Amino acid sequence: MDPVNKLALLRGMTQSRTRREAFRIAGLSAAGLTLAACGVQGQKQAPAKPDAVKDYWAEQTKHGKVVFANWPEYMPEDKKPLEEFKKATGISYEYKEVIEENASFFGKADPVLRAGQSLGYDIVVMTNGIQLQHMIELGYVVPLDQSKLPNFNANAGAKYKERSYDPGNVYTVPYTSGITGIAYNTKYVKDDITSISALFDPKYKGRVGMMRDAQEIGNFGMFALGIDPEKSTQADWEKAGAKLKEQRDAGLVRKYYDQDYIDAVSKGDVWLTMAWSGDVFQRQLAGEPVKFAVPQEGGTIWTDNMLIPKGAANPVDAITLMDFLYQPQIAAELEEFIQYVTPVPAAHDILKEKAATLQGEAKTTLETLVNSPLIFPSEGDYAKLRGYTPLTTKTEQVFNRIFQTVTQA
Repeated sequence: MDPVNKLALLRGMTQSRTRREAFRIAGLSAAGLTLAACGVQGQKQAPAKPDAVKDYWAEQTKHGKVVFANWPEYMPEDKKPLEEFKKATGISYEYKEVIEENASFFGKADPVLRAGQSLGYDIVVMTNGIQLQHMIELGYVVPLDQSKLPNFNANAGAKYKERSYDPGNVYTVPYTSGITGIAYNTKYVKDDITSISALFDPKYKGRVGMMRDAQEIGNFGMFALGIDPEKSTQADWEKAGAKLKEQRDAGLVRKYYDQDYIDAVSKGDVWLTMAWSGDVFQRQLAGEPVKFAVPQEGGTIWTDNMLIPKGAANPVDAITLMDFLYQPQIAAELEEFIQYVTPVPAAHDILKEKAATLQGEAKTTLETLVNSPLIFPSEGDYAKLRGYTPLTTKTEQVFNRIFQTVTQA
């Protein structure tokens, strides 16, 4: 598959990761973090006590096997990183591309985990958002033994150790990330876009694209008002909703998009639009006149996270693999294939050194990746990035209603 189609397919699938309205959660129950006690239906589980976590891991042993559930196009076809893991540790693996969106995966996993059964996976990859939050709150995720994550602690970037949805990396470690910012077609937009105000500028009337997803567009409405989504309240959401309705009613927005915004901005149907960094990078590789900017007011960082589900048969083998992927050389191999944002900054220099040994198109492509802020954001860009608004089942309904009235009117 050529690079453009590969990443277009990937984001085509992953766009529904944040379609929280696609799946409503009601009447849930779960087992507690001790992995044995029954939960109370519809209630959150208490945070894991340090002694309980320590006791759980003290009872676990290496079994020599791990089952890894991931998204499509997130591992090289030759499985080289996993083969190197097998050679280094003696742990065999099964790799399954079974996750196509968070909502449907959670919908299948919930009744299994609620019944105290195993999913049959030792590692699962989920995007930060409401489904991951439910997994954690309902006791469906095994708390991690931090002493078993030396590579993560040594090599993960600071931004990936300071995530609002999982403070202290108690339950997850990042697999890969991406950025939501502004893409613009330089044939029609001659100014360098630096501010989110461009999406509200009357001179682009009818040529602005916005995302349909509630959390994506909600974040941008709040950025426009100087509000941090991670610390926002219902009053903030209502202000942002009103701002976005003004934009809509003024005729600025041509369309609210799911995935097809990238074709629209490349062809000039819209001149500027909310966009995912990976999509824009692939169009740039193809030579299309599309630039990407993280607005000075803020952009969104989303992260796909590795976790160990409750009832996993091989948790020691799982956490060993999770940590192995944080070796810079292994992270570089993954990054060269995935082409989103790696959580391991040291992968940059490894890929830069590799590019210096190549020739022709391969050299040009890898140098473009290494030098792209869409792949390796600057510290200035990282400082502007925020996650999605943390939501509970109750507040999710309120949040979605506010922003769906903007995009579905």
